[in-house]
Amino acid sequence: MAIKILSVDDELDLEILLTQYFRRKIKKGEYEFSFAHNGLEALQMLLAKPDFDVILSDINMPEMDGLTLLTKINEMRNPALKCIMVSAYGDMENIRSAMNQGAFDFTTKPINLEDLERTIEKAAEQIAFIKQAQKEHTQLESIQNDLHVAQEIQQTILPKTFPPFPELKSFDLYAYMSAAKYVGGDFYDFFRIGEDRLGFVIADVSGKGVSAAIFMAISRTVIRAIALTENSAALCMQRSNSILCQESVNDMFVTVFYGILNIRTGVVTYCNAGHNPPILMQKDGSVSKVPTTNDMILGAMSDATYHEKELKLAPGDNLFLYTDGVTEAMNRKHELYSERRLLDNCRELAGKEPKEVVDKITETVGEFVVDAVQSDDITLLSISYKG
Repeated sequence: MAIKILSVDDELDLEILLTQYFRRKIKKGEYEFSFAHNGLEALQMLLAKPDFDVILSDINMPEMDGLTLLTKINEMRNPALKCIMVSAYGDMENIRSAMNQGAFDFTTKPINLEDLERTIEKAAEQIAFIKQAQKEHTQLESIQNDLHVAQEIQQTILPKTFPPFPELKSFDLYAYMSAAKYVGGDFYDFFRIGEDRLGFVIADVSGKGVSAAIFMAISRTVIRAIALTENSAALCMQRSNSILCQESVNDMFVTVFYGILNIRTGVVTYCNAGHNPPILMQKDGSVSKVPTTNDMILGAMSDATYHEKELKLAPGDNLFLYTDGVTEAMNRKHELYSERRLLDNCRELAGKEPKEVVDKITETVGEFVVDAVQSDDITLLSISYKG
C-alpha cells in the first residue's frame, strides 16, 4: 500500500522537485504525493481526506504557518500521522519548537532528498507499527464486545427467578454463578418433574472461557432434556454421558451432581458424577458431606455405568451444592479457602434460608481472597426442605 504524503510549501518548485526525485516510487505505487501551498489549504485537505500518512510541511508560510498547522494536526489525535518539518538552515528556534510539539523529524533547506527519503522510510516503519497496533486493538475490542454478548446469553440460560416456584411451599431454593472470565463452564439448573419431584443440577465443565461455555450449554441442554423423561438419577447420568462423549471436543468433560427431590417426602435420589460432594446442613446445626456414588465424570468414557443413592431431608434441613471454585479460591498468600472453612461456615448457617446461605458463603469467599484474581468459576446452589 502506498505511503500517502502531503507536501505543504508555498514554493511551487518543491512540487516539481519531489515528483521528479521520487518518480520511480510514485510509478511503483510506493509513494503517493498530494500538494498544498499553505497550512490552511493543507488543513482543509486533511479534513476532507484524513488518510494521509506523512505531512512534509514548511514552517514559514502565508495564511497559516507550519507550527500552527502542527498544532491543528495534534488536535486530530492520530498517532499514525507523522509530521516532518522543513525550515531554513540555522532556524533552530522554530525547529526546536516543532520537535517539542511532537514533530516526527525535521529537514532544512536546501532539502537533501536522499536524507528526506530515509526520514520518510523511518516514518513509514513507525506508521506501519502503529496501524498494526490499532488494528489489533480494534480486533480486541470486537472480541470483547462478542464476549459481552456471550456473557449475556449465558446468563439468560441460567434460571434467575427466585423463588422459582412460589406456589410450592414445601421447599425453597437459591443459586448463584460467577464466571472467572466473561463466560464460564459452571452451571446450575432446576426443573419440575411431574407434580411431586424437583430435579436440580450443579456442574463444572473442564477448562474456562468460550470453549467451556459452549460445552456447558450443550451439557445443560442434554441433562435437562433427559431428566424430564427419566425417573432414575443414575440412568439420566448414564444416558447424558453417552451423548456428551460424542459431543466432547479436545477431551472436555463435565463433573455433575444431579438430584431428584420428592417434595412431599423429602427424599433425595442422587448421582454424583465426579463432582464435589454437597453439604447436608441439618436443622440442629450439624453438617456433613453427602456420601458420593463414586461415579465417572461425564464425557470421558461412553460405556461408564452410573449409580444412585438416597438421603432424606427433614423439615429445616438444607442441601448446599457448590463447585471447586469455592473451596479452591486462593488468596495472595496462596492459601486455599478449603473444604474445612466451607464446613465451618455452613455450620454457622444451619437453619438459614437458601439465599442467606448462598450470599453469606459468597461473601466469606470474597473476604478470604480479598483482591486476589478469581481463577475459577464459582457456583453455589442451596435447597431447604420445609416439609
